[in-house]
Amino acid sequence: MKIQSLTVGLRVKHPQYGVGTVKAVSEHLAEIRFDDALRSIDPELGEVTPAEPSMAVSGLEISLRQFVESTIETIVDRLGVEKPDATVEELGTRWHKGKAVLHPSDPTLQTKEIPMEVFFHKVVGVRNQLRVLEQKINAHPVLTDGEKVEIQQYISRCYGSLTTFNLLFKSKDGQFSSKGE
Repeated sequence: MKIQSLTVGLRVKHPQYGVGTVKAVSEHLAEIRFDDALRSIDPELGEVTPAEPSMAVSGLEISLRQFVESTIETIVDRLGVEKPDATVEELGTRWHKGKAVLHPSDPTLQTKEIPMEVFFHKVVGVRNQLRVLEQKINAHPVLTDGEKVEIQQYISRCYGSLTTFNLLFKSKDGQFSSKGE
């Protein structure tokens, strides 16, 4: 394995020492932490191979695990999933920091409160999944045009049912329509 392919955090496999994690990389050597010790190894001479899938992104090679973890952190951060108080871009201003409250008919049962940002995120998630479903149906290689139209009518009815939530959107662009998106 070439020294240029190693990055800190990459998990590698050595024929004698087993699986280890790259801790530092210099011009010709890599410091790799194995179960028994930290070792300095020339990866080309030491027959070091990746212990996990990796990928190259814009000329930068990192482990697939690092790439996926970084991507997930970025997505979670942007969606505000772990921050229910975060403002959701498409949510109308009057609903920010609001909550949806569900009251059961039995007064002895507890009500359920959901932050409006979380509720809205779920509604938008349904919309996004319906869009993916539409794309998959339209691109399906086996379904006939008639079958595609029939299934699309069910999706249009779903959009129609979801128009109830249009009042939550900041602008009409993201709203639901019974005619589909």
